[in-house]
Amino acid sequence: MLWRSSPNRPSPKCTIRLCPLTRRNLRMQSEVQGKPTYAVAAAVQLPNVSDVEFEASLTELRELAKTLGLTVVHTFIQKRSGFDTTAYLGTGKRQEIREFVDAGGVVDGKSHEIDVILVDHEISPSQARHLELEVGCEVTDRTMVILEIFHRNARSRAARAQVEIARLGYMAPRLREAAKLAGPQGRQRSGTGGRGAGESHTELDRRKVRDRIAELQEEIDAMEVERKTQRARRQGRQSVANVALVGYTNAGKSTLMRALTGSEVLVANKLFATLDTTVRVIYPESVPRVLVSDTVGFIKNLPHGLVASFKSTLDEALDASLLLHVIDASDPGFERQREVTDQVLAEIGADVLPRLRVFNKIDHVGDAEAQAEREAALRAQYPDCVVMSARRPEDVAKLRQRIVTFFQQDLVAAELFLPWSAQQWRKDIYANCEVVDERADDEGAFFHVRGERDTVESLREQFEQVR
Repeated sequence: MLWRSSPNRPSPKCTIRLCPLTRRNLRMQSEVQGKPTYAVAAAVQLPNVSDVEFEASLTELRELAKTLGLTVVHTFIQKRSGFDTTAYLGTGKRQEIREFVDAGGVVDGKSHEIDVILVDHEISPSQARHLELEVGCEVTDRTMVILEIFHRNARSRAARAQVEIARLGYMAPRLREAAKLAGPQGRQRSGTGGRGAGESHTELDRRKVRDRIAELQEEIDAMEVERKTQRARRQGRQSVANVALVGYTNAGKSTLMRALTGSEVLVANKLFATLDTTVRVIYPESVPRVLVSDTVGFIKNLPHGLVASFKSTLDEALDASLLLHVIDASDPGFERQREVTDQVLAEIGADVLPRLRVFNKIDHVGDAEAQAEREAALRAQYPDCVVMSARRPEDVAKLRQRIVTFFQQDLVAAELFLPWSAQQWRKDIYANCEVVDERADDEGAFFHVRGERDTVESLREQFEQVR
């Protein structure tokens, strides 16, 4: 394993030797001594990237840093036709960062001890090594920041295994650069004490990474079989409709799920606060019974390794009959976030499913007049959308009715007769159908119901046998 274990995690089955510098990078200084941890961000703007898109990406990086407990005190920007192949940034910009770090990170007359440089791209191992040596500070790219957040927030056994695979895959090509800084540790050695004559520490570590990834993948495959069995059993018990909440991270999906289902799910104003799929029943229960699942949030430039690793989480969206695409209406860059979600859904084949766009957090837009203007603009652009706040009970009730109506559009109306001698089956009617009206005579009770055709016919045949 490439990182230290936390008390809640099982001991790793392999140990990979890394140089102190790499271990320091993985540690993320925000956990050290409980002191404030300061960082600077650095990014290169390419000619094909607009100013709005570039600034939105930097804002997102700052939010990711905030989730890790890092405070970004300054941002270094450079416009170039391409990334520097040696150290990502140009020579002059690297020197500027070095001078800022050496001077104590002074901003507005206040000094900050800079612990890490956050790069708003995924950079190669050699670029990271050269940049770190030149600026005299730890360098962490965007991908490593996201991986660290996922590592901290994963709770279930499946999520932890998936995150570990992604981290191992990320670190494997960086072992050679770590060995260059490790001195004699990375040199070739004899077969004494290890498997393979002349095998270097780096080669041994790579082999251990491959073995560990294969072992974790076997565990994930076994858990996926178990998950599919549980899903089939859950859907087979009774008529169930599935709704999946999808959207950008921090768009308010967890808050909305809590409001729709009355469940105690984690709600936090952080990116990727929840990673594991949560499934709850909509409340009050309806006919058919509706299950709501919350999926991992999307983000621009999500590492492909994580998209693949979390496919089992995103599979909840594939199993859904309806997708609720939750969008932060108060975010000026919501269009870009919508495009990111649409792109990821297309990648997993979920773009063909029925979708309802839910613009959440309208109460964060401003005063009542500003909210009304934003709502009118959104409805003009997306006529079938829902504009709401998950913190307003009346808005949640309207959304719930919209969901229930979607699943009730194919229900049939019928009348069922239940004799007084068979009233023990009364609960089955209410559990599987929507009872519109009920009346009684001397022989029994008559129920005017709405339900799925197969369910209604099954109940009718069952009741006729006892008449």
